[in-house]
Amino acid sequence: MSYRQHAARVLNLEAKAISGLVDKLNEQFEYIVSSILNSNGRVVVCGMGKSGLIGKKIMATFASTGTPSFFMHPGEAFHGDLGMITPDDVMLSISNSGETDEVLKLLPFLKDNGNTIISMTGNPQSTLAGASDFHIDVSVEVEACPLQLAPTASTTAALAMGDALAVSLMEAREFKPENFARFHPGGSLGRKLLLSVADEMVTDNLPVVSPDCEAKELLSKMTQVGIGIAVVVNKEQEVIGIVTDGDLRRIIDQAHNDFFKLKAKEFMTQHPVSVGVKTRMSDALALMERRKVHSLLVCEDSKLLGIVKK
Repeated sequence: MSYRQHAARVLNLEAKAISGLVDKLNEQFEYIVSSILNSNGRVVVCGMGKSGLIGKKIMATFASTGTPSFFMHPGEAFHGDLGMITPDDVMLSISNSGETDEVLKLLPFLKDNGNTIISMTGNPQSTLAGASDFHIDVSVEVEACPLQLAPTASTTAALAMGDALAVSLMEAREFKPENFARFHPGGSLGRKLLLSVADEMVTDNLPVVSPDCEAKELLSKMTQVGIGIAVVVNKEQEVIGIVTDGDLRRIIDQAHNDFFKLKAKEFMTQHPVSVGVKTRMSDALALMERRKVHSLLVCEDSKLLGIVKK
């Protein structure tokens, strides 16, 4: 069997493991979503070994999609970290066997503390499943590991079920892109949805020229600043036109040797596209896309405040 055939076998087995979860969804899942939604606390995820790694990813998905969550290592929990758990928190314990000792040791505290306990196991008859308020069955028929030793299909199934739970909570909370962006301010979505052009615009050394600026000087100004445009303003410093790299190429092609005799007012584009300083970056980027431009002027009362680029 080729390496590619081995890989195909693994993918088929894991795909089958995930699709098999659909028939395992029951009323318990509805109650689980409701209990998390109605909780005033957080979802505390715990698990040992590979289950712990899967739990960390599930926790991260919860946290970034509107469900407050953190991961707690069950071993560390038994030595002091249980102090992080409040009675309002919901515990999500992950264990394929449902017999993980470090996880089971937490049950007496959680019950005494009044926490709702949700378990995700591959054995509905396990100790953990039986001791939980709600149980999610993520059992698989066979691991992708040919030795049936390394968690493979089982961890994939648990991860997929975690996604199903997180997305169900997103839907219930009517979680929107704006909410997602608030938790991801450093990403491109955060830039689009949270920031305004005031946060992104260039304000220093703006390429401003007068209407009578000669082409040679204008070209030098554009080259010096490196933004790819020059903004033409009148004596009152009001924007009256713009010259782009494209404009220069076209006018050079048309005017040939007479190009350097021209002045900015003779080949500028009048009434350039501009936005206000409070405009969201999402709206500014959409406008640039529609107008097929790479820069926008940021103006107030026709006065140039800055330039924002894609």
